[in-house]
Amino acid sequence: MIEIIAISEAHIESFHRALDTVARERRYLAFLEAPPLESTCRFVLGMIAQGQPQFVVLSGGEVVGWCDVTRQSGPIHAHVGTLGMGLLQPFRGQGIGTQLIRRTLAAAQATGLSRIELSVYENNAGAIALYKKVGFAVEGVSRNAARVNGVYENVVQMALLF
Repeated sequence: MIEIIAISEAHIESFHRALDTVARERRYLAFLEAPPLESTCRFVLGMIAQGQPQFVVLSGGEVVGWCDVTRQSGPIHAHVGTLGMGLLQPFRGQGIGTQLIRRTLAAAQATGLSRIELSVYENNAGAIALYKKVGFAVEGVSRNAARVNGVYENVVQMALLF
């Protein structure tokens, strides 16, 4: 059984482990390993303090997925948030990601955000399908924008307007 809840300080270490696991797959995230635990702790505590949406998926008390929207800084971009998410491999393809992203987007909209952006590797068809399913549209492709294991990857830029 899984549970989707707002992140709390008690989830930071487990979130860090999940983030590191997905990053080390070297296929989905913009980094190849999680940032140091101290950086992750600062990020999560900052999100909580600022009331920014960050939800985790728990299974057996452990974080197995997350989704967050970080508000952009500066007055002319304050209506824009950047979405990040991940789900451990055994939990993919079961509709959990859809529940998680919908919950996070509803919270983002409730905070006054009106545009949510994200970047996704072009070969990540499952994620692109999920994002389109919940209302994101492709706005462009950045060619050879990432290089992982010596291979260039195109990055799709997507956005959702409320």
